[in-house]
Amino acid sequence: MKIGVMLPFGGEDGPGGSMPGWKDVRAVAEAADRSGLDAVWLADHFLYKAPDGTVFGMHEAWTLLSAVAAITTRVELGNLVLCASFRDPGLTAKMAVTLDEVSGGRLVLGVGAGWHDPEYEAFGLPTDHRVGRFEEWLEIVARLVRGETVTYDGKYHRVREAVLDPAPSRRIPILVAGHRPRMMRLTAEWADVWNTAWYGAAGEKVEERLGTLRDAVEAAGKPDGAVAATVGVVVRDTEQPGVPQPEPGAIEGTIPELAEAFTAYQNLGIDQLIVSPEPMTPRSVERIAEAKQLMSK
Repeated sequence: MKIGVMLPFGGEDGPGGSMPGWKDVRAVAEAADRSGLDAVWLADHFLYKAPDGTVFGMHEAWTLLSAVAAITTRVELGNLVLCASFRDPGLTAKMAVTLDEVSGGRLVLGVGAGWHDPEYEAFGLPTDHRVGRFEEWLEIVARLVRGETVTYDGKYHRVREAVLDPAPSRRIPILVAGHRPRMMRLTAEWADVWNTAWYGAAGEKVEERLGTLRDAVEAAGKPDGAVAATVGVVVRDTEQPGVPQPEPGAIEGTIPELAEAFTAYQNLGIDQLIVSPEPMTPRSVERIAEAKQLMSK
């Protein structure tokens, strides 16, 4: 089982609950690259507006991911997940092929339909028919990055004889996040990888979601395992200063206890565990990597 880690991105992800700067993102990414972890991931938002009205700012995700590609050498890179509403499908496909070239073939194109109304409203984006818009968007992006010349006349998106030049040098994996029936159908149809998040220790809810994936893949007429499963979990290091808004139910413990918690996910057949560390520091990454090493012993 691979293990990846979320990178600081905005809001209170930085030192002491501050907005992270590039140096903070870089430090965590480099720690993951040198420590033996398998992937780094970035969320994608314009902003987050909490129920109490507090607004948290965010850096632009694709720009950050491109910078991370340039300063790392071995980890896979992805968004968890890129919001389809923010970028045209043709532009997204071009961006993906270019970043895959920059990174030497390390991109996983993680995508989703979006969900946070306040950022849509702030930037004048339509909040209606998000999954319907995503369905058209996903087909165009997937066919383009797989080397097709695409003509598509949909309700929301249209392209005519669109082709990527330069062409993708490999099949760029597409990850889709979701769990409802329509999103699972689209995952089984177009995705190579699926994600569900966020959890603590492995339990019945995760097993239920994995069953949903298996059912969708079977309904699509594909073999079991045709779509790799990734699960997002939160891991807290209680020996470091706490974060302003800790996640209830996060996994805590010694490094051997973390290894045991990770192994429980491995035993469920998960292909990659994506860890959101509390706090998002190089030391947190090192502890996760040490736990991963114990799993192989």
